[in-house]
Amino acid sequence: MNEGKIFLSPPHMGGTEQHYVNGAFKTNWIAPLGANVDSFEQKMKHYTKAEHVLALNSGTAAIHLALLTLGVTRGDTVFCSTLTFAASANPIVYVGAEPVFIDSDEKSWNMCPIALGNAMEYAAQRNRLPKAVIVVHLLGLVADLDTIQSICDKYDVPLIEDAAESLGSTYKNQMTGTLGEMGIYSFNGNKIITTSGGGMLLSKKETTRKKAFKLATQAKEQAMFYLHKKIGYNYRLSNVLAGIGMGQMEVLDSHIAKRQAIFKRYETAFSEIDGVSMMPVLAQTVPNCWLSAIRLDFEKIALSTMEIVQRMEAVGVEVRMMWNPLHLQPSFAGAECYQAHEQNVSEQLFQEVLCLPSGSSMSESQQAYVIKELLAQLLANKVDREN
Repeated sequence: MNEGKIFLSPPHMGGTEQHYVNGAFKTNWIAPLGANVDSFEQKMKHYTKAEHVLALNSGTAAIHLALLTLGVTRGDTVFCSTLTFAASANPIVYVGAEPVFIDSDEKSWNMCPIALGNAMEYAAQRNRLPKAVIVVHLLGLVADLDTIQSICDKYDVPLIEDAAESLGSTYKNQMTGTLGEMGIYSFNGNKIITTSGGGMLLSKKETTRKKAFKLATQAKEQAMFYLHKKIGYNYRLSNVLAGIGMGQMEVLDSHIAKRQAIFKRYETAFSEIDGVSMMPVLAQTVPNCWLSAIRLDFEKIALSTMEIVQRMEAVGVEVRMMWNPLHLQPSFAGAECYQAHEQNVSEQLFQEVLCLPSGSSMSESQQAYVIKELLAQLLANKVDREN
């Protein structure tokens, strides 16, 4: 293989990004805000049919601002999916609140509605309901939003969708990130579209956007001089990076279609391999297939996911284990995690799932190489039931 290393999800430029970036340079509008930022927000609003959007410098900033606009503060709790990257929960700690984690379910690999319902009921009994619930759409897969939203509505708790990985995924024909009280996207370098670094906050209420905008621009008051009545943050997206986003929006649908095709090819390749199953897709959802993932049955496959990662690295292919659940992370030591079953599902998924190269720039020949090398490892290490 002489095409170089095959990465999990590298950036994929569409070709027009430079045009918009050059526009920022020509107008000398390099700092945050500007025509590219305004246009990027409008394109995202139109694409997602969100009511209000705010371009920011990261998805993490968007979660932080979402919590701040809800008034989450020291002593509060926030429920959050446990099977996710730390950035989903770190902002809970930023505001001084306590994260409480919710296990995954087998049907979606996302937040388990039964576990969430149990956690809510127990919190209500203690008169300590959370100030918010953060549900993550993992790998571009979509959570069971109707059930999760109904639980949140029952207890009057706002739902925040962490759709960092699921831009373009739909639930009953509605874009993820637009169904909860607020939603967030990430445009990090490995996401389905990128602005190098960046994010977006979506909200149903104009007042929420106005609050978030003020906080994101150092909480400056309208005055003839600099006046700050509260602590603010430097969270706005730069006009230069928004130019990259403008170009990326032009190829978003193409990127999604290519990743969905990659998923289908993996699905076909592994469909007959005993002990290997593809990631699940919940009914009435269409995932963007940001990453494609397989799950291994260790009664039939003799290699651990960590061993496979190492072996694939040796042949020039980046394969990654699933997120290590947050309730197992030392940074969240002591945090509660509610689960619906005796066995914690997220812990099982962490051990059994492999994320495969899924970048929209990956050629079919590169994917064929990934499949060939992975099949060689899996088939050579099938459990011999006769011994």
